[in-house]
Amino acid sequence: MGDTKKTPKQSWFKGMKAEFKKVVWPDQKSLTKQTIAVVSTSVALALIIKILDMIMTFGIDLLVKL
Repeated sequence: MGDTKKTPKQSWFKGMKAEFKKVVWPDQKSLTKQTIAVVSTSVALALIIKILDMIMTFGIDLLVKL
């Protein structure tokens, strides 16, 4: 009757809480640098993809009109 066996969900949440205590969160300076790096890389890749798209579109249009 007095079964003290934990349910898997309770055990999972307890494990997750223990893992979050082990996390070393970055400081503000490091976080800012990493965020800038990610955003600038994303913008650069977007521009490269857009330029390649424009070149390919131009080339395909040129071939279709021939």
